[in-house]
Amino acid sequence: MTDREFADIVGQTKAVVLSAVGKHLDSRHYHAIDDVVQETYLRAYKNLAKNGFRQDSSIGTWLYTIARNESIRMNMRLGREEKKSLKAAEDMKNVDAAGNLPDFEIEHLHDTIARLPGKYREVLELVARGFSIEEIAGKLGMRRGTVKSRTSRGKEMLKKMMQEVTQ
Repeated sequence: MTDREFADIVGQTKAVVLSAVGKHLDSRHYHAIDDVVQETYLRAYKNLAKNGFRQDSSIGTWLYTIARNESIRMNMRLGREEKKSLKAAEDMKNVDAAGNLPDFEIEHLHDTIARLPGKYREVLELVARGFSIEEIAGKLGMRRGTVKSRTSRGKEMLKKMMQEVTQ
């Protein structure tokens, strides 16, 4: 399929695609209409280039279905992002104006860090004191990659342990 042929398809089906997106995209997400339309045509183009059009239905019906599915996918993605934002805002309620956690949360954090396995606790304590990855590696005689992986794994363990207590 040539670019010109695809441009003709876009011209013929734009109203159908916009109708599907308008009907299925949540009104809170209307700012994403252009993204959904673009993703619809991108998927169609890739599919047409790979398989061609099977003619089981009209091209308009096929694109309507793709647009509907893309709208639903965008609703789900943006819904997840909204939940994350709300959770982050909720978490920020526990932080005072200076960016400090309340004393009871700091105590809880210290207690939880103390329960981590030594190799993770040691690295996280140095990170918390402001040491760089390079400084920690030199101080502990480890490679940078080891420090990075222990930092990452330690943070994950800490996060899980903190969540277990709050649930």
